[in-house]
Amino acid sequence: VGLSPNLDRQTMAEFSQKRGKRRGDEGLGSMVDFLLANARLVLGVGGAAVLGIATLAVKRFIDRATSPRDEDDTKGDSWKELSLLKATPHLQPRPPPAALSQPVLPLAPSPSAPEGPAETDPEVTSQLSSPAPLCLTLQERLLAFERDRVTIPAAQVALAKQLAGDIALELQAYFRSKFPELPFGAFVPGGPLYDGLQAGAADHVRLLVPLVLEPGLWSLVPGVDTVARDPRCWAVRRTQLEFCPRGSSPWDRFLVGGYLSSRILLELLRKALAASVNWPAIGSLLGCLIWPSMVSEELLLEVQHERLELTVAVLVAVPGADADDRLLLAWPLEGLAGNLWLQDLYPVEAARLRALDDHDAGTRRRLLLLLCAVCRGCSALGQLGRGHLTQVVLRLGEDNVDWTEAALGERFLQALELLIGSLEQASLPCHFNPSVNLFSSLREEEIDDIGYALYSGLQEPEGLL
Repeated sequence: VGLSPNLDRQTMAEFSQKRGKRRGDEGLGSMVDFLLANARLVLGVGGAAVLGIATLAVKRFIDRATSPRDEDDTKGDSWKELSLLKATPHLQPRPPPAALSQPVLPLAPSPSAPEGPAETDPEVTSQLSSPAPLCLTLQERLLAFERDRVTIPAAQVALAKQLAGDIALELQAYFRSKFPELPFGAFVPGGPLYDGLQAGAADHVRLLVPLVLEPGLWSLVPGVDTVARDPRCWAVRRTQLEFCPRGSSPWDRFLVGGYLSSRILLELLRKALAASVNWPAIGSLLGCLIWPSMVSEELLLEVQHERLELTVAVLVAVPGADADDRLLLAWPLEGLAGNLWLQDLYPVEAARLRALDDHDAGTRRRLLLLLCAVCRGCSALGQLGRGHLTQVVLRLGEDNVDWTEAALGERFLQALELLIGSLEQASLPCHFNPSVNLFSSLREEEIDDIGYALYSGLQEPEGLL
């Protein structure tokens, strides 16, 4: 599979300059460059590739042994080194010499062996002379990986949906009895598992807990227009106070400075889920174990069934609060944005991917599933979540290129290239809100680790599968 020219040696070698890093030991690097350059003249392309890999391995070993990690930044050096190796084409296997395809001659009898006529086994001869099996292409490996690591058994999906639906009914009944004065809408389980966008295992479900706000008493304010200046969020402001004074709405008890506070609402529900719900009784009724997660600041329920383990994310939401039908979530945000509501773009993104695939019978959603499964199985890529990968597929998916199954391998490599380019800039704009940079929460060390893993994967894509 050919690699795209826009990740040639010059682009990849300039990565360190773009990231603003200072490299160590220039003398040893110059010696490596000298060896590689002259080896290509003397040994040819194949010999230079082998010598280059060995030389760079020795250099990395010496660097790690003599320099601390924070001063040497070995990951950044490795990215630059991989750019040199990437410029060297892969060797094509040479046909075996003619002598190897000839019948094997019988060995001379040893002194201890009994004398007699020696015969050559024709079956062994045919096995030795038969050609080696062909290697799988990247396309074939991707399809095999999709079959073995991406597809979820239908029975597991059905069980997860059944458990999520039963938990939603039990939780809704509890909320109505515990908070009869607060109007909640119907609790709706959903998310990637329901949209065919879950990879590997049916282990995560979103459970929307919608608030029913009175029409005309609430309005949305963009987060950039608040003191938080956060483009990801919105403020829910109480209006019509002169006609409907404070206390007229049951949600007024959660107001902070005239705005509906997501933080106060989250704290109330977290305490209720942790201390008031009889989870052992509900779990016994549903044939599983259920307990609230005390580690995460999100509202998470852990479910353990004999056939699967499931995490249910309880998402308190303000749905359709304006004409654009935005979905806002109560999310544990930091600092000045703590009382704001996070805009959830997952429904819009999932609908756009589905529309694009329906238009040309494409494989964009399959590509997203492959990328999610790859990152899930690689610890170095664990920081790349579904949100990051969705932006990559959406950006590629808008292009008028071949999205048939036959081009899946090419689109996979193109997605890796786009991720690497975004890491070089430390910027991944949100597709539906370009002012939001989804890489803003990543530390520099995490970007280096992810970039190194992706460069290695681009050099040998099969290693990710």
